[in-house]
Amino acid sequence: MKGLPEIIARAAAAIRSADAVLICAGAGMGVDSGLPDFRGPEGFWRAYPAARRLGLQFHDLANPRWFFDDPALAWGFYGHRLNLYRATTPHAGFAVLQRWAARTPAGAFVFTSNVDGQFQRAGFLDPQVVECHGSILHLQCLKGCDLPPWSAAEVPVSVDVEALRAATPLPACPRCAAVARPNILMFGDFGWDASRCAEQDERMTAWLQEIEAARARLVVLCLGAGTAIPSVRLTAERTLRRLGGTLIRINPRDSWVPSGQLSLATGALAGLTAIDAALD
Repeated sequence: MKGLPEIIARAAAAIRSADAVLICAGAGMGVDSGLPDFRGPEGFWRAYPAARRLGLQFHDLANPRWFFDDPALAWGFYGHRLNLYRATTPHAGFAVLQRWAARTPAGAFVFTSNVDGQFQRAGFLDPQVVECHGSILHLQCLKGCDLPPWSAAEVPVSVDVEALRAATPLPACPRCAAVARPNILMFGDFGWDASRCAEQDERMTAWLQEIEAARARLVVLCLGAGTAIPSVRLTAERTLRRLGGTLIRINPRDSWVPSGQLSLATGALAGLTAIDAALD
């Protein structure tokens, strides 16, 4: 077992010599910004006491059926999250990642399961980001008319947090006036419009192909990505197997890494700050 100072020094050396950085981020990346991670029913109910009274857990509410059965409840939950994410300032770790991206010749790409738009708020360009579960900052038509996902930037949602219900008017499709829903992949969701995510994924695939063709030295950062929904972890490890390089996983709980790779059992901000200090 290598000591933490040695791991941090090796991680800093990898960043220093990297040609490109792939940033793979899960829910733990947002915790240091003050965002809830909904880990377990108690964590979810602390954020949403009304859901406890209704006997609903996260996977119950994060289901598209509520937009048909009780749209005021659906938008009570998602509207509160939308307002929370709009008002949240990304933590200093995002700025660290931007500095690292700026020092690499081939730049960086972000692959995240987070729907909060924090990377874009922190200054990452939208074409540099893949949001594999969609974005709460974009909407789609509940009836599935042909309008592509659109920005929620100018869409107000007034929410009674105690009752977990949104006031009318609810967000609506500008083309057909049907109720709108967030462009997010929910549980049991067969209506998610994945077109925006597919375009993002195509851009990342092209970037990785360029990295592979150039035999660039790649660092894969895996930040706050757990094992319950392993999309982010699997993407990080699959990319490492294909292109080689160094995997740096920062996670206080699920910190396992393949042999020869680097792991810091800390939160995202603490780990990034420690490596950044070693770089200097």
